Amino acid sequence: MAGSVSRRRFLGGGAAAVLTTVGGVTLASGCSDDASSGANAASATDTAVKRSVIPFEGLHQAGIVTPAPDHSIIAAFTTVAVDATQLRTMFQTLTVEVRDLMSGKTVAAVDPLLPPSDNLLVGVVPPADDLTITVAVGASLFDGRYGLTPLTPHELVEMPKFPNDKPDIDQMHGDLVIQICAGTPEMCNHALRRLMRATRDSLVVKWMMSGFVQPNTLGAGRSSTRNMLGFKDGTANPHAGDAVLMDDLVWIGAGTTEPAWTVGGSYLAIRLIRNRVEFWDRTPLRTQETIIGRIKDSGAPLDGVNETDIPDFASDPAGARMRLDGHIRLANPRTPATEKNRILRRGYNYSAGFDRSGQLDQGLIFVCYQKSLNDGFVAVQTRLDGEALEEYITPFGGGYFFVLPGVTDADGFLAEKLFT
Repeated sequence: MAGSVSRRRFLGGGAAAVLTTVGGVTLASGCSDDASSGANAASATDTAVKRSVIPFEGLHQAGIVTPAPDHSIIAAFTTVAVDATQLRTMFQTLTVEVRDLMSGKTVAAVDPLLPPSDNLLVGVVPPADDLTITVAVGASLFDGRYGLTPLTPHELVEMPKFPNDKPDIDQMHGDLVIQICAGTPEMCNHALRRLMRATRDSLVVKWMMSGFVQPNTLGAGRSSTRNMLGFKDGTANPHAGDAVLMDDLVWIGAGTTEPAWTVGGSYLAIRLIRNRVEFWDRTPLRTQETIIGRIKDSGAPLDGVNETDIPDFASDPAGARMRLDGHIRLANPRTPATEKNRILRRGYNYSAGFDRSGQLDQGLIFVCYQKSLNDGFVAVQTRLDGEALEEYITPFGGGYFFVLPGVTDADGFLAEKLFT
């Protein structure tokens, strides 16, 4: 991407305004109540990207409709809190740490004979790095240990095994999941270690995965990436800056049958998907393109010219141009009846070395948000059963979670309404 264009495109519709500085970093704010205006100005050189501080407070948590930075860590936890009081304290402590990290607050020095309060992975004064920390809870948190069962979101269950899955139970589910996103892996690890240090008496890591992406601007605040199969990914994502559309597809609103505390939250589906990349690299280009439904270099649909062209499946009912078991055709058939199935994807690639047979362990950390799991991810995944791509992928982990509503005032904390 040219240095004159920021990777951190604003998904909202207006430029961010500078408010103030904290700890030497810039605070940016825009017109969206969920702080989706974490836009970055273009860099003055080709070797640096100007990044921002994303505000913590808002009706919705940051890290969903905010632009996706280049790096991420997703970590799932089991809580060992002994009762609801300790669980509440954990959420309060977690909120303080998330707020401080996202604001760029500098940690005060302590007695050198004691453990340091900060790991200093990103220096004494944390730089602005598009950091977002998004917290969600799993079905197991409502299992009766803390008296929360009556407050369970209606569609929150453990993710089942789908037909092509090879689940590794050690990398599935969790009482709580945290997605940390930032411009650098150092910032992601800095935040993870701070969060774990603050909550060590209540949270134990269950599984985690690090990821990366290289955003590709599509204009109008939208972007796609390339996955580890080399194809453009996320081209058809709904516009995260369209507040009306996000209310329709992503956010839980008032007046639903969901518990009242869920308003402002969203259902989250995570899939850890290994790609059989060596097999894929031995597959003819034309076969790869028909399996996906897009031209590999440009990202255009097979019946189009540009990446953003909309495929015309209706004029090809027999699959002469776009095979009927092609990925993009099954994932989003582009019919009025399937509009409610659209999901907001925010996934990352991963590369985790190689396995004992010498095969590369690379793939996708698939992440998507929706106001209904059944209308969103489950409907899409059901359509994808039997797709041509199945031969090249192995889903093995992840889970369903519910993203907590945002915090709207300085005294509030994440999950507060679960305890009131």
